Amino acid sequence: MFGKKEEPEVSDVMTQRRPSNVDAINQQYRRSISNTGLTGASALTVKQSIIPITLVTLLFFLWGFAYGLLDVLNAKFQNSLNITAAKAGGLQGAYFGAYLIGPPTYSGWIVRKFGYRWTFITGLCIYGVGALMFWPSAVKRSFAGFCGSLFIVGSGLSTLETSANPFIATCGPPRLAEFRLELSQSFQAVGSVIAPLLASRVFFKNTDPKDLTNVQWTYLGIAAFVFLLSVVFYFSPIPEVTDADMALQAEQSSGLTGYVDRPMRKQYKLFFGVAAQFCYVGAQVGVASQFIKYSVESAGISDSAGSDRYAIAQGLFAIGRFFAAGCMMYIKPRWILMFFMTMIMIFIAASMGAWGESGVATLSIVLFFESCIFPTIFTLSIRGLGRHTKRGSSWIVASVSGGALFPSITGLVADHKNYHIAMVIPLVGFLVAFAFPIYLNTFCARELDGFRETKIGYHDEDGTIGDAEYEERRASIIDAEKGVGEKGILHEEKGIYSNGS
Repeated sequence: MFGKKEEPEVSDVMTQRRPSNVDAINQQYRRSISNTGLTGASALTVKQSIIPITLVTLLFFLWGFAYGLLDVLNAKFQNSLNITAAKAGGLQGAYFGAYLIGPPTYSGWIVRKFGYRWTFITGLCIYGVGALMFWPSAVKRSFAGFCGSLFIVGSGLSTLETSANPFIATCGPPRLAEFRLELSQSFQAVGSVIAPLLASRVFFKNTDPKDLTNVQWTYLGIAAFVFLLSVVFYFSPIPEVTDADMALQAEQSSGLTGYVDRPMRKQYKLFFGVAAQFCYVGAQVGVASQFIKYSVESAGISDSAGSDRYAIAQGLFAIGRFFAAGCMMYIKPRWILMFFMTMIMIFIAASMGAWGESGVATLSIVLFFESCIFPTIFTLSIRGLGRHTKRGSSWIVASVSGGALFPSITGLVADHKNYHIAMVIPLVGFLVAFAFPIYLNTFCARELDGFRETKIGYHDEDGTIGDAEYEERRASIIDAEKGVGEKGILHEEKGIYSNGS
């Protein structure tokens, strides 16, 4: 939407001077780089991308930790302010609604105009402001202030996702994109599991449920930490992978993928991916938001016991991401997506009829298979976007707003029926998302497999494949061989060239 003029034209990209990947590393401390210019980052090697990938993976872990802490802090607010279930749905709407607004507008524009570094910094600062806003909201015990604070926090996190997800996917050899994002988001899942456990056993142990003092100080600590982290990212080595770099990389891979540059309006795989991600995230949040109540209804246990079951399910979710990341080193991601979505469909349907602890276990298995879906849909959807990569990525992130719709509908059905029947709402969302891997495996197999087979960013005897210096060296070798061949023909014509003498 915003920042369309910041996208390059392929004809302009192909006529630019080609920097090498060494140039990209040397420029990684630059504060501003044009999105229409080449940086050499299209052929970064695994070794060159390790440090920036590690930094952003740390960011994934830290905001996963903060996100997990938000669930606990929000629960404290709800108990203290006697927030009803209907109002709790409004809190989710405020948080996930920010995803609908930010990525297609200001977040997407910032990442195209100023690059990944400044988008990281902007997202962290917005997040910090939102955390600070919880202090006056707690003092005034204001539900409206709480919703506004959550909206600002959601705006910050959506801005971070607008930059972090495509950065991880594009920083390094393209054939490892799905593996990199899956692995990085695995650490985000670990942070989300650790935070609630630490909060219940350290931060809020033996405290009055109505007392918000610890909540206020915890949010203040989060704000101080993320502001400090924004300073760290200002000075960190972050190579800029521009849309021009992605256009070049797509052109270099076209022999394997069949890539043809198309306008944004014809990126049908992306549009399907956005719809699938919207429905998947909505269904995922719908399951998560009702998991504890489902457990209480199914097994006849207390809310605290249901919370323990949910912690186990979250642990399975984190394990599933690491498992899927390992599988992606050997199995095509489109097959993994198909298998995991199939398992989700089977177990979410089974959870509607299963009661007792078996019902809880069935729904926990759903979380295990949910683990790889978001990052895999993300990376497969932006494959082959070329010069539209950053804008397409922002649309995928915007689809997280599905989390604002499905939980409310799921809760409404649960109120009128029961939590088992309410799982039909996530089932519908998963069904729409399930159509996406069917589409990929039917119509996009060559393109996706081509990107997996490309050796860009890998070494051979002439250097790094896809790099400017590599292609110059190969061209000189070909020219030299061509010259020798022409000389041999000339000698032969004169009767001088015979048997190599």
